[in-house]
Amino acid sequence: MLEERHKTQECDSEHLSKKIGSTKSGVGACNAERALRMVRLARQESQLRPYVEDTVAEIHHALSNGQNVVVEGTQGTFLSLYHGTYPYVTSKDVTASQTCADVGIGPTDVDDVLVIFKSYVTRVGEGPLEGQLDREEVLRRGWMEHGTVTGRERRAAPFDFKLARRAVELNGGTQIALTKLDVLFPSAKGARNLTELPKEAREFVSEIQQKTRIPVTLIGTGAAETDMIDLRGRQKARSTSPTLIVKRRS
Repeated sequence: MLEERHKTQECDSEHLSKKIGSTKSGVGACNAERALRMVRLARQESQLRPYVEDTVAEIHHALSNGQNVVVEGTQGTFLSLYHGTYPYVTSKDVTASQTCADVGIGPTDVDDVLVIFKSYVTRVGEGPLEGQLDREEVLRRGWMEHGTVTGRERRAAPFDFKLARRAVELNGGTQIALTKLDVLFPSAKGARNLTELPKEAREFVSEIQQKTRIPVTLIGTGAAETDMIDLRGRQKARSTSPTLIVKRRS
């Protein structure tokens, strides 16, 4: 259970607030207590006990009946406690394998790992960001974004092919979903077919595939749900086991 005191502990920590740039949501403090076997569990709270179920059993029952299961993790690969830019990381591993472990799904329950890349790199808070652009340039390019938790401005940099390849390796990626291509190439906005993309955009997608060694199967070209180029049909027929979706960065 994450309690109010966990938030207070993080707010009172100068190290987390100023050096690391924590969101002060209390998750780190709660995970620290969990590692020490001190944190309280939901089943220990009488008011929450009716809502506690054997979720592992429920998930595997659903999978065995051909149902879809959505597992939502947190943050991007390089905020992983184990594989990220330590100490500027979150308080746990956030790679695909850990997402499975969190809910009791084994490696053989997943056929494909779809890694999500944005067409440029962003980061909120402290920590290294190779190729970081100054604020004026970020605004000029239309890359300015804000963190979903704190509302802080995100720093931005051009797409990093080395990081992309590393993310594919860490997550065992088999496919890539590329978002915000229209932000990088405005003339790509609303495209729903690969042939509708400008030459520079197609070359960018091709370079990503070449350097990561896996196919780009989904390409976002706008804010609408239909602004998408879906190339999954080009892949070989796959079984109906679930696809795990992971993100490189928040």
